[in-house]
Amino acid sequence: MKSPKVIAEIGCNHKGDMAIAKELIMTAATYCKADVVKFQKRCNRELLTPEEYNAPHPHPENSYGKTYGEHREFLEFSLDQHRQLKQWCEDFGIEYSTSVWDVTSAKEICSLNPNLIKVPSACNLNKALLEFLCDNFSGEIHLSFGMTSRDEEEQIISLFESKDRNKDLVIYDCTSGYPVPFEDICLLEIVRLKELYQNRVKAIGFSGHHLGIAVDSAAVALGAEWIERHYTLDRTWKGTDHAASLEPDGVRKLVRDTKAVAKALEYKKEDILDIEKVQRNKLKRNQVKW
Repeated sequence: MKSPKVIAEIGCNHKGDMAIAKELIMTAATYCKADVVKFQKRCNRELLTPEEYNAPHPHPENSYGKTYGEHREFLEFSLDQHRQLKQWCEDFGIEYSTSVWDVTSAKEICSLNPNLIKVPSACNLNKALLEFLCDNFSGEIHLSFGMTSRDEEEQIISLFESKDRNKDLVIYDCTSGYPVPFEDICLLEIVRLKELYQNRVKAIGFSGHHLGIAVDSAAVALGAEWIERHYTLDRTWKGTDHAASLEPDGVRKLVRDTKAVAKALEYKKEDILDIEKVQRNKLKRNQVKW
């Protein structure tokens, strides 16, 4: 079993503040020992209709602007700021990545040449976005299957195969909810995705929006090679994602536990392991030939 890679998804939990974003990167790298941090990039005028842009935030207590559009713009980092985020990641020894929500954002993030770019569940049917990434980005393309039918899954995989990019595709089992109750996580979907697609894609991961960290170790035991969880410095902060995120100690323990589970997923290399032989000689009585 490969040691799973853990993505600490910062998303917009930086609250539009580069100093907080830097602290999140530093903490994920030096304390949590995560493998990757992930941000988001959106062109809000491209994503939202004028009516959606100018409407009030559905949860005003979490809004950073008078309208939903103003709220989203407040949380958006520029390309130059993402360039700085990537540099900080390199300085602290952790991989930088970003979810792109539209073609404009994909073009911008591709110019930074990260190792991986994520397509969120909300955007996995944006054919123009998928085709742009297939044609213009040479790194890994990660894609979540939340809110996605089985027919749509097949259409997405087939598109990547038609572009000869399925070898660079990592797909994620995901239930899109914030937070997701345990009965709706449906971890056995990992098994189904492995049975259908493990020979057609590069790897299969798990993107969770649940509480706690027990489920993530089970995901690794079922074959997930990537674990993605939302990450914040304080779950009580203003914003919609903080309550469904892990704080640094949660991410640290998740990294520890999932990597331990991966190490344990082995068959015995011989009937009696070296570690057992001393104990066998000491403790196993009445050793007679049957």
